[in-house]
Amino acid sequence: MPVRLRPAAPSAVAQALEHRTAADDKLLTKHFLAVLVERAPGRSVEVRVPPYAAAQVIEGARHTRGTPPAVIETDPTTWIALATGELTWADALTRGRITASGERTDLSAYLPLSTREDTPPAVTETTNKIED
Repeated sequence: MPVRLRPAAPSAVAQALEHRTAADDKLLTKHFLAVLVERAPGRSVEVRVPPYAAAQVIEGARHTRGTPPAVIETDPTTWIALATGELTWADALTRGRITASGERTDLSAYLPLSTREDTPPAVTETTNKIED
């Protein structure tokens, strides 16, 4: 049974965006895929962000075995840039940072999923004060 993706807490997302370690990239990748699943429910397109996660999204014909008829694949850095609006879908395709095959593989209508302005400021552990 596949693991169910869930969005991370906003404070965890803000902190991960600020400091960006490999662990943060993993958290952000899974978070933004979970947000996409909520906004574009369905199982006709598989979005792959190796090595961290994959999700099925967008209404349409459902597949159950093997490679789905519609697949999008990108690296975590590109996925996070797309999700936060730092990179557009068109630019990522033009630059070869995404591979997309099959119907309904244009995610531009769903992106960005969030912007840095959407996330609350990080709270420091030592003072519990909000950073500017």
